[in-house]
Amino acid sequence: MNKLTLILAALLLTFEVSAQERERTPIGGRPSIPGDLFLDFGFNFLNNRPDDLGTRFFASRVVNIYYQTSVKLGENSGFTFNPGFGFGLEKLAFQDNQTLVPNLAISPESSQLVPISSIYGNNAIVETNTMAINYFDIPLELRYHLNKSNYAKSVRFALGGKFGLLYNAHTKVQVTDSNGLTQKVKNRQNYGLNPIRYGVYTRLGFPGFTLWSYYGLNGVFKEGRGPFGTEATQFNFGISVTLF
Repeated sequence: MNKLTLILAALLLTFEVSAQERERTPIGGRPSIPGDLFLDFGFNFLNNRPDDLGTRFFASRVVNIYYQTSVKLGENSGFTFNPGFGFGLEKLAFQDNQTLVPNLAISPESSQLVPISSIYGNNAIVETNTMAINYFDIPLELRYHLNKSNYAKSVRFALGGKFGLLYNAHTKVQVTDSNGLTQKVKNRQNYGLNPIRYGVYTRLGFPGFTLWSYYGLNGVFKEGRGPFGTEATQFNFGISVTLF
């Protein structure tokens, strides 16, 4: 299951639900469906990383697809508890045309950062160089709504935690050599990545869109298994739209 498939599935579900609810929902209104379906867009950073593990800003992206239900805490208190589930689809794009490969001197389940030219030759032109890290996530958050009589149209603040299980990781490199031969290679490996992640996040929500940030509390890689022995953690931020 790749990122494009997940996004298309979410959009098709939204369109189908919207069509079913159109006759019962005023124009411009929100369908009467419990919970929220968020589509997050943002950028991915590595905190506490060595200088040699730099990433490119715009190419290191995040797309999250989360469904969260809502449990009211008290009558008209403004507080809700919002558990959910979904997928965190992230990319890292390393600087200086470098990519990850297993570091067999340590373990097959480890990684080191090497120049792409050392694999495909000095004359190779690098057209694509990214790493995908995909998680199944469980977000849990506490929200406070300023409009206590209509939560759906309220500005809201949220503080939450997120637990994720890694289900796919791969590098993608596309190069063209001096003979004009183009190669696109996906290399699926463990790379010494932590199989789980956990961290805290915040949201500032408005009707229709939300600003968010996430701070990882554990290392992206297992201890001693990442490039340069890194203990880097994640920091993400971005904007999301509420599909319903």
